[in-house]
Amino acid sequence: MASLGPVFYVFAAALLLFVFFTFLFIRRTVASFRDGVENSNRD
Repeated sequence: MASLGPVFYVFAAALLLFVFFTFLFIRRTVASFRDGVENSNRD
């Protein structure tokens, strides 16, 4: 197998960080939306 250069590792790390932050953003958005729905139902 051909050795992969450092460019591949930089690209893989950037992709992992992008997926991780996307997951955090979506989870926070869903949690905020759920809190808003619960608060509106409580009134």
